[in-house]
Amino acid sequence: MFRKSVWSLLALLLSVPVTAAAANVITDWDEKAVGFVQTKMPPPAGYRVMAIVHLAMFEAVNSIEPHYKPYKARLSASADTSKEAAAAAAAGMVLSKLVPDAAADVQAATTSYLATLPEGDAKTNGVKLGEQSAQAMLEARANDGASAPDNYRPRTQPGVYVGTTITVGSRYPNVTPFAMTSPSQFRPKPPLSLKSAQWAKDFNEIKEVGEKNSTKRTSRQTEDARFWVLTGPLSTHPLERQIAIAKNMDVVDSARFLALVSAAEEDAIIAVMDAKYKYEFWRPITAIRNADIDGNPATQRDPNWQPIDVTPLHPEYPCAHCIISSSVAAVIKSVLGTEGIPEVAMTSPFAQGVTHRFSNLSAYTEEVAMARIYAGFHYRFSTVVGREMGQKIGTYVADTILRPTQLATAR
Repeated sequence: MFRKSVWSLLALLLSVPVTAAAANVITDWDEKAVGFVQTKMPPPAGYRVMAIVHLAMFEAVNSIEPHYKPYKARLSASADTSKEAAAAAAAGMVLSKLVPDAAADVQAATTSYLATLPEGDAKTNGVKLGEQSAQAMLEARANDGASAPDNYRPRTQPGVYVGTTITVGSRYPNVTPFAMTSPSQFRPKPPLSLKSAQWAKDFNEIKEVGEKNSTKRTSRQTEDARFWVLTGPLSTHPLERQIAIAKNMDVVDSARFLALVSAAEEDAIIAVMDAKYKYEFWRPITAIRNADIDGNPATQRDPNWQPIDVTPLHPEYPCAHCIISSSVAAVIKSVLGTEGIPEVAMTSPFAQGVTHRFSNLSAYTEEVAMARIYAGFHYRFSTVVGREMGQKIGTYVADTILRPTQLATAR
């Protein structure tokens, strides 16, 4: 019931303006896409759709004004082709195909948006170009492994009950990345030994501050924990979108910026799921309720321990929130050249009436990481590894795809 009431607030949250600066077709459709994606699919699939949407928009508008190397498609367009029509048509077609439950609403939004543009060859050619770009991206990702059947095999013994809820993201270790060479390219070392002093230290920390009704957690730490129960594109794209708007990026630069962060997010998801299902490390609720079998005398079992909310339905190590937020931060830093960002305001339906503001990327990733400890979802060592992975992936994406051409460099 709580989650249903939370998502009923989503439309309201998405409609609240977050900045007075001017938006453009790319940021407009980013916001629309988040609204269509957020409640229809879990984060691995949602981030994949956002990456395809943004790369399709980028390919379209960049072919009209080619300042950056194309991602995959080699499209041609005259300079007077409408970038607005091309981007809207590209986003609309991708969303209609990949979010079928929202197809009617997507088509209505596309029609409404295109109706605001002047009639003529520029608009007509833009729509054709956008659909061509969308089709190229959809074909490129048609067999990327994301639609493979879930075949996760729970660990058990004959006749012994285990949880029967279907895990999330188990197919993603085999999904083709958008920029990385393979899902395991940035795979970390195994998690800590259960016999180690560091394991006991991190175990006891989360046992104390991550417990549902902990008296050791401050009110602000509890707020952070609840705030970042939020997952999926709604947890990252408002930040990215506000930066693009505040920096007055034009259509092509906005398209490239949001395509880079979206590709980094999905590659981060692929990489973290590769590691999670490789190591299958136990979550705190499992470890704390079974501490009598971990072989470490410095850990003690608590049979009634619970985290602040429902534990995510995939293995613990490493922290997914951490790798995604840090990959986003690394792309932003690569594009802007600094950790400092225009102040952005973030809200969460899990912490109603609260606004968190950030003007520094490290402060943002630190808050996200610590929130996962306070929520009782991730050990500290897992957040450290996740942030390191995200930094590497975001930097790699920004250095590898959609690079400036000589013309863009000279601008």
